[in-house]
Amino acid sequence: SLRGSWRLRSGNGSVSLRAEVPGCVHTALLSRGLIQDPYYRFNDVMYRWISLDNWTYSRTFKTSFDIRKWQKVNLVFEGVDTVAQILLNNVTLRRTDNMFNRYSFDITNVIQEVNFVEVRFLSAISYAAEQSRCHKARSIPPACPPPVQKGECHVNFIRKEQCSFSWDWGPSFPTQGIWKDVRIEAYNLYHLIYFSLTPFFEKSAQQWYLEVESVFDVVSSKPVAGLVTVNIPKLQTQQTFSVKLQPGEGSIVLLVNINKSSAVEAWWPNGHGKQTGYNMTTTFIMEAGCQIERFSKVYFRTVELVQEPIPGSPGLSFYFRINGRPIFLKGSNWIPADSFQDRVTYDTLRLLLKSAADANMNALRVWGGGVYEQDEFYDVCDEIGIMVWQDFMFACALYPTDQNYLESVRAEVSHQVRRLKSHPSIILWSGNNENEAAIANNWFSIPYADIGAYIQDYVTLYVKNIREIVLSEDKSRPFVASSPTNGLESVKEGWLSQDPYDTHYGDTHFYDYSNDCWNWTMYPKTRFASEYGFQSWPSFSTIEKVSSPEDWSYTSNFSLHRQHHEGGNFQMLQEIGRHFKLPQSPDAVKQFKDMIYLTQVMQAQCIKTETEFYRFSQSEIIKGEGRTMGALYWQLNDIWQAPSWASLEYGGKWKLLHYFAQNFFAPLLPVAYEDKGMLHIYGVSDLHVDHKVTLRVVVHAWSSLEPVCTLAKEGVTVKAQSAAPIYKESISDLLERCRNCTRKSCVITFCLVGEDGLRSPMNHYFLSSLKDAVGLEKTQLSASVSQQDDIYIFTLQTTAIAPFVSLDVGSIKGRFSDNGFLMTEKKKMVVFYPWEPTCVEELESSLILTSLLDVV
Repeated sequence: SLRGSWRLRSGNGSVSLRAEVPGCVHTALLSRGLIQDPYYRFNDVMYRWISLDNWTYSRTFKTSFDIRKWQKVNLVFEGVDTVAQILLNNVTLRRTDNMFNRYSFDITNVIQEVNFVEVRFLSAISYAAEQSRCHKARSIPPACPPPVQKGECHVNFIRKEQCSFSWDWGPSFPTQGIWKDVRIEAYNLYHLIYFSLTPFFEKSAQQWYLEVESVFDVVSSKPVAGLVTVNIPKLQTQQTFSVKLQPGEGSIVLLVNINKSSAVEAWWPNGHGKQTGYNMTTTFIMEAGCQIERFSKVYFRTVELVQEPIPGSPGLSFYFRINGRPIFLKGSNWIPADSFQDRVTYDTLRLLLKSAADANMNALRVWGGGVYEQDEFYDVCDEIGIMVWQDFMFACALYPTDQNYLESVRAEVSHQVRRLKSHPSIILWSGNNENEAAIANNWFSIPYADIGAYIQDYVTLYVKNIREIVLSEDKSRPFVASSPTNGLESVKEGWLSQDPYDTHYGDTHFYDYSNDCWNWTMYPKTRFASEYGFQSWPSFSTIEKVSSPEDWSYTSNFSLHRQHHEGGNFQMLQEIGRHFKLPQSPDAVKQFKDMIYLTQVMQAQCIKTETEFYRFSQSEIIKGEGRTMGALYWQLNDIWQAPSWASLEYGGKWKLLHYFAQNFFAPLLPVAYEDKGMLHIYGVSDLHVDHKVTLRVVVHAWSSLEPVCTLAKEGVTVKAQSAAPIYKESISDLLERCRNCTRKSCVITFCLVGEDGLRSPMNHYFLSSLKDAVGLEKTQLSASVSQQDDIYIFTLQTTAIAPFVSLDVGSIKGRFSDNGFLMTEKKKMVVFYPWEPTCVEELESSLILTSLLDVV
């Protein structure tokens, strides 16, 4: 291994320091105390000089083995970020230009007993600009990001994390560094490079079989023969194959039949069953006694993307069947967890992914402007049942298709598919993010006469290259060329549909900040919602770490600087103003904190409305639209501390939206909406069997903790994996029935209760904007904290109904069992699950309780 301490020096040698590998220049400078936290205040702009310089990593190492005894020695980089010249003992091995590729250099004739290795980086910014300048054929838009993003230009000319040149939720930190493992490998005869397992289910024989693929480098001049034994003890399956490996790089595929008398437990998504995996040993015993043993976990599951005609609707369905069962995808979109990938540890990933599963999510889309995630990301998804929609790393841009570029992309795709295809969590490969839409809707104002050439480029890149490789490497998963796309309809129209946002086909992305987000009729009744969202600010405790007191106002330079989405801060104000009174406190910091709270309340309430609409649309067709089978909101996590669409703040703290998600993604949920004066309640279920439940509807006057009236409808059948109406009543009848109620003076809460402790979350429906609510009184909220084993119980008390009660313990890491709720009872218990040691005193002194009427 060549991990550990290297030398790092700037272009002219004026800065020289020790640097950890894997790592990057920014984190090296930070850990030596040469720069401040890059995320602090305006440092993203102040530190541009780091990315504009050309840095060099170097080190010496002794060879710990006798070179003469080995036929082949390689220097292997699992990831170089990005453009670098690599030298060993002053011999140039070659140049790297793709962050997503694995590089292996034959150094058999260069390696000595003592060696000097150098990685000379070129600024990604300069390289991208140079590539763009040299590209004579035609311009490849967009040239630069919008000024509000404070980013760098021509990111589409470099195979690097696209959002590292800035995005509408993230800073520009075009890193340089050795971002993954680096090592020396020496071998004789043969060497195993990739090893993958793909399960298939043969319907006619009702049998599972396993495709075991091994990619080898054979260095002997004649074929190498031997035996391969595959053993899965739990499934009483053992098979031995005799194989012959041809010289050079090549692969062998073995078909293992799983013993039919063993009951195979399939892998299921979170909420639908267990994530059973089986230990498997593969032993290669080749001639000359050279033996390799591989231990792996093998999972069994099938996936189909179903696109079929739907009775009573034009177009096609678009949903996933896992192990033959249609599954509604509930979840979000994943972006890189840090601008500096070396800071993303296993613990970082596990915390974020576990938070997704804890909010009842079963799916995440790894978005195409970031990175192909590390192995551990997919390992955790396998373990906890998170399905992954995996984009290839192309986003919101057109891309070049010259020979060098395509060769680099082909190597990248082949490497990534081989690396990742054994993971049951990955259920779909998708070619890019929004690039079909970019051409179809002509985002870049390309003259009509020229559009044909760009369409040709598009098909060349995503269909003739990426798709071709994916299909040859992995026959076990569906592939779509883009998101949003019209699926098979896009294919029929030559891979570019007239309108990729058509609700009758494929998936849609939907954003609208100018209409009322509490009004469900503004949302598309789509087959699959793969992106939708609203912004909010992260908590004060998160912002505080990267700001100073003069920044703590909604209109400060800092607040403007951190907002990378044009007009974003104003849009949030506008959305809040529709339903809430805007904060007017004379105390600037109090006003800032009130604004943060309201943006989070607003975001949670908007996305609740939209997600519930998608969930209740899953079983019905109305005016030819519906059968929505997926809701992935934008976005799960944050890359830094700033306003964004995320539900998890940088560092993992749950925003109110994430607590709401736990409820609106619950396996059993009643959903209310209003249409032409009628209140409709649907029962939504992801459960595998029908359930008899009681619907409880409680109407409260804002002015009293005592309910005005209650209704219990018994014997309601909520059908398995469906959404259906279970109750309707005109609002005027309901108000009349509940004496003295008006739209402004009352609120409706409702839940489903079944047998054996089966219970939905308590849901709410507002009959008017809360700024118009009559009878709401400022409450005295109090909380006492007690410890029980390793969790803490917060006992809350209120003197009046309290909307959107928020518990915040500042920087103490952990999450509550519930938050942002409507408190309609005098007393409520909330559990705090700490992620690090804490104590009652610390929690009590950190606790800030807020409800809507604390905003003044």
